[in-house]
Amino acid sequence: MSIALELSAAAVSAAADRLRTITRRTPLERSDRLSEDLGTSVWLKREDLQIGRSYKVRGAYNLISSLSPEERGRGVVCASAGNHAQGVAFSCRALGIGGRVFLPSATPRQKRERILAIGGPWIELVVDGANYDEASAAALESSAARGSVLVHPFDDPRTIAGQGTVAIDLDEQCAERFGTVVVPVGGGGLVAGMALWLKEHRPDVRLVGAEPAGAASMAAALAADRPVRLPAVDTFVDGAAVGTVGELTYPVVRDLVDAVVSVPEGAVCTEMLSLYQVEGIIAEPAGALASAAARRLPQDWAQGPIVCVVSGGNNDVSRYSDIVERSLVHEGLKHYFLVTFPQQPGALRRFLDSVLGPDDDITLFEYVKKSNRETGPALVGIELARASDLDGLLTRMEASPLQIDRVPPGSPLFTFLV
Repeated sequence: MSIALELSAAAVSAAADRLRTITRRTPLERSDRLSEDLGTSVWLKREDLQIGRSYKVRGAYNLISSLSPEERGRGVVCASAGNHAQGVAFSCRALGIGGRVFLPSATPRQKRERILAIGGPWIELVVDGANYDEASAAALESSAARGSVLVHPFDDPRTIAGQGTVAIDLDEQCAERFGTVVVPVGGGGLVAGMALWLKEHRPDVRLVGAEPAGAASMAAALAADRPVRLPAVDTFVDGAAVGTVGELTYPVVRDLVDAVVSVPEGAVCTEMLSLYQVEGIIAEPAGALASAAARRLPQDWAQGPIVCVVSGGNNDVSRYSDIVERSLVHEGLKHYFLVTFPQQPGALRRFLDSVLGPDDDITLFEYVKKSNRETGPALVGIELARASDLDGLLTRMEASPLQIDRVPPGSPLFTFLV
């Protein structure tokens, strides 16, 4: 069968039949929070409750279960940021096939441990490369050297078809006739598979892809009219931190997806916290991409009801301090300054009394240089009660006799000091 035939709505439907007794029918839940904020019904497709806490098992099992006995005997190999590897691990254990998994060093420990727990003796884990693309290159070398079958996380027709079965689920589940579906984008497998089925069966639905601003590889491909490699990738949204989108997924997205939007990492963090605090959903960064993007849609795009795919829930709890920090900075509530204090009694008290507002809070105070006896420069972190309080704070700093320099977010100095 040709690739063109395999990349079809029929292939997605066939994958759904294959997966029906294997994967979970994850819930589709209405979010009162987002519905109220956006003025239309917003539904969350809870793939964070899927086997392996991610939709990735759909594509992995669909591919591996289709292998011939001879191919199964050679084993499989994959590269992954973590979630696809869990899907491969589950499939290998369920089908009795040996698998080798390559992970980038940025993969959270929680995901590594889950891969080994799910796969058991059927999985060998190899950490190789600083990002997904480097791990992928290592997996390709291993496949060529050992003759193992490569289970691509997004750029294989069988993977794309399996991942696309999310569309069939939500179409059968939604109590309302939805108008917009927002899907996270990394390499493009999920959004491409869903587009194949939705645009044939529900052509009236607007399909929007959401990718992290620090890894906007699909936007780069659309601008260049071909997949291109990003010069740098921010790996914070690790489940979607892909430097080059797929050769197969790109034309599907180009032809069938209505829009692709990028979401700042800080906005993703804010949405992760809201999902946890309001809905009780522990989403990983990529899992919060779609619902974060829903807030950024132009008014005429947000034709409801809206469905957002919560693609994964493999978040390391140790990352939450960083998530809170990024959210506060993004929301304009956390700011950093270099304050040069004279080394004399009462200097800090005068700063507190004349510069800080009644609701401002110092969350960090650290001297960055102690060799000068006359002055002491300190890194000061200030959290505001409201983002609008910043103007007053800056005005008081300008009037202060102290030398106060703001550390701009995103600047090299900011990333070095904070």
